[in-house]
Amino acid sequence: MPVSFQTQPRRRAFIADTTALILFFTTTGIVNERFVAGLTWEQVLHARVLEAVLMVPVARPYGIWRDWIMQHARAGRLSQVLWDSLALVGFQVPIYAAIIAVSGASGGGLLSGVLGATIMMLALGRPYGAFLNWVRALFNVSQAACGR
Repeated sequence: MPVSFQTQPRRRAFIADTTALILFFTTTGIVNERFVAGLTWEQVLHARVLEAVLMVPVARPYGIWRDWIMQHARAGRLSQVLWDSLALVGFQVPIYAAIIAVSGASGGGLLSGVLGATIMMLALGRPYGAFLNWVRALFNVSQAACGR
């Protein structure tokens, strides 16, 4: 059954947002889980598999959320960094906390992992936002398809 022209941009936006989230946060998640939260390599693998599965339904809603939050940002670099970071922390940290808890982190390890993720996401908010924009451009996703 052929896909209508109107659904193709939405599908490309879904694929672009999902690809960006999986690539970017698989890498950063491994670093946080192993070296900050102190998970074993087996727990890291479990967390990465679980997160990859969860990223599929979460990536596009995050992209829409980020686009909405970024409407508050001004053209200046500081404003872009602030709003991108707030978007990422506000959406992803609660999900990440659940993922590492289910993967075996508890007590101090869970707290360290969540704090580490919060700090990382504050620092990575704008780099991820720029990476997401770049991946969207590779997939020829227009701003209109992103909900703006």
